[in-house]
Amino acid sequence: MHKKLLKHIALGDRKAFLKLYILYKDKVYNTAIGYVQNIEEAEEITQDVFLTIYNKANTFQGKAKVSTWIYRITVNKALNQIKKRKKHTISRNEIKEFYRIDFNHPGIQLENQEKAQYLFAAINKLPENQKTAFLLSYVEGLPRQEVADVMETTLKSVESLLQRAKVKLRNQLTAIYPEGKKKK
Repeated sequence: MHKKLLKHIALGDRKAFLKLYILYKDKVYNTAIGYVQNIEEAEEITQDVFLTIYNKANTFQGKAKVSTWIYRITVNKALNQIKKRKKHTISRNEIKEFYRIDFNHPGIQLENQEKAQYLFAAINKLPENQKTAFLLSYVEGLPRQEVADVMETTLKSVESLLQRAKVKLRNQLTAIYPEGKKKK
């Protein structure tokens, strides 16, 4: 069904584009905000992703699932935004705004938001590939094979990235919340 929508979008069908947008807008936005942790940037990335989908629908070859293709575009746009952000020389106040600890992911329940703030701060410190595997697997809930497809790697590599990410996150978070450390 989604491949059919892309074919119609490639022919300029705006209704098909709207259907695809409705199906994926929240997933794209949530993935983007998981990376950039800035509402305005996530909204900009979401717009850019759908503009790319509209303009590049004719290049979709059908080798991957449509969702995989869309996630790959989203991850690439988010990583590019982070790289662009790092290139600019910015003031301390702007740094605090970009990396503020008071970021609240829209999918987190109110009572867990303080802990989620620390989690997202810790996720930001992960290497790019571990961050991608972790966000797509645990925040977006994608199956491991789809994460591997989005990252253009093997399932075994994704599992390894997730293991390393969990160890790093556990070490960072137990420094903040020592009561969460397992008793031996």
